Amino acid sequence: MQQYRQFEVHGQAIAASLHVPATTPAPAVVMCHGYTGMRMEAHFLFVKAARELCAAGMNVLRFDFRGSGESEGTFEEMTIEGEIADALAAVETICAEPTVDPTRVGVLGLSLGGLVAACTAARSDRVTALVLWSAVADLMGVFSARQDWDELCTTVQRDGYVDQGAHRVGEGFYEDCQRIDPLAELTRYGGPALVVHGSDDHTVPPEHAEMYLAALTTDEKSVHIVDGADHTFTSRAWEAEAIGVSRDWLAQRL
Repeated sequence: MQQYRQFEVHGQAIAASLHVPATTPAPAVVMCHGYTGMRMEAHFLFVKAARELCAAGMNVLRFDFRGSGESEGTFEEMTIEGEIADALAAVETICAEPTVDPTRVGVLGLSLGGLVAACTAARSDRVTALVLWSAVADLMGVFSARQDWDELCTTVQRDGYVDQGAHRVGEGFYEDCQRIDPLAELTRYGGPALVVHGSDDHTVPPEHAEMYLAALTTDEKSVHIVDGADHTFTSRAWEAEAIGVSRDWLAQRL
């Protein structure tokens, strides 16, 4: 069963979809979408994953960060710290659902949402399992490798924002890129973790998966490389592998 949900962070409404399994109370998973994404994600990846997890007996909450999708706010106001606050609120929201066992809660994040999920797991005592899909570990490294990085910095300093792909990105986002270190934050998370990455991800190279694996302090950690896959697992076979591996892993740990 899929239901609409809405919760607030700093007075702004966040749009969400809740998937409820047939048997409850049950464990729960919060899904964090990527940069410029939304709670459906590319080729409906998050919808497919949420339905698979729900069929396996898990409540699933996928939501739009403030400034994205159907949530209130503008993308120009988006910051990484703000997205972490949204994810923490999403964890508390799903824990309050009567169908949820609040002692068994996982967080799954894609790309920038993976960075947010890692920080959320480190900051919340609620999170007992973490799954990272194509997660960026060194955001400054990704952005500074761009050929237009110097020009971008000049524009942000002059105008307070930069236009990227019809999105106006504010200076607060770039300030957080330099300040927030998910690898350092993960030292505060001691639960199990699964890192899933495509071998041909040119947006966030597979080396980031190894960086996360090295930073995790838990003994119960593993990495799964989807052979040939790109950043968002853009084929039926790649997405099925990423979803299936994550579903089975979460079912065993929640």
